[in-house]
Amino acid sequence: MDTVFQALVMGIVQGLTEFLPVSSSGHLILVPWLFGWDDPFINSLAFSVMLHVGTLGALLIYFASDWVRLVPAGLATIRDRSFRDDPDRKLAWLLVAATIPAALAGFLLNDVFEEAVRAPGVVAITLIIGGIILWLADRLGATTKRIGDVTFPLAFGLGIAQAIALVPGISRSGISITAARIAGLDRASAARFSFLMATPVTAGAALFELRKLISGESGVDVSIAPLVVGLVAAFLSGLLAIRVLLDYVRSHSFDIFVAYRFVLAGIVLLLIATGARPA
Repeated sequence: MDTVFQALVMGIVQGLTEFLPVSSSGHLILVPWLFGWDDPFINSLAFSVMLHVGTLGALLIYFASDWVRLVPAGLATIRDRSFRDDPDRKLAWLLVAATIPAALAGFLLNDVFEEAVRAPGVVAITLIIGGIILWLADRLGATTKRIGDVTFPLAFGLGIAQAIALVPGISRSGISITAARIAGLDRASAARFSFLMATPVTAGAALFELRKLISGESGVDVSIAPLVVGLVAAFLSGLLAIRVLLDYVRSHSFDIFVAYRFVLAGIVLLLIATGARPA
């Protein structure tokens, strides 16, 4: 099948699943497996990570007004050595605190996790585990806190949770939203903080992989047309997914995403058990 079409599908999948709590990395493993796509570039870790450039663009565009405030506010904090009771100054440095664990884990362990747990069967299991945790957190978590109530220890803890998403099937947005719900944030605040703290980590991962692509360290031949198509598709579908999730969680639970994770995992395990698809 034409690799440009495959890249289009993968880009759409990446954009939708990066922000919905269903695991983009897991889907980027499962989609080629389900359809029998074996193109080396489409299946490469380099292509998967570069699709994150598209979703990074979606984050930056959707939350542009936030970052226009937060970056100067963060720099002003350094200049004045004070938050001055400015919520933007505090939030900027909360996001820094949340970024540290995920950045360190990504730098030290990304290749280990991505190569060790890319089997479809493993992804199915982590989809189930992540779904159970999300369901429990949404049921048991209080809804008394907003983003302004986040403390630095909590932000650091959410960053640790985000680092766990290196395991395909867990979901970056899913695990960080889950941790925020356990900590007492309402659904809308949990989703918004999750998206904001994902931005610097996604940017770092994309830049690191771009360097590997340019230098040839990724070990795959770069196909420009599929790469561009995938990036654009991820960007546009990512914008849609952010808008849909933020609107949806204002008045709905995460049950639909939990159910989807269970159904997809069940299909994968059934195909493996019947021999319809290789493990």
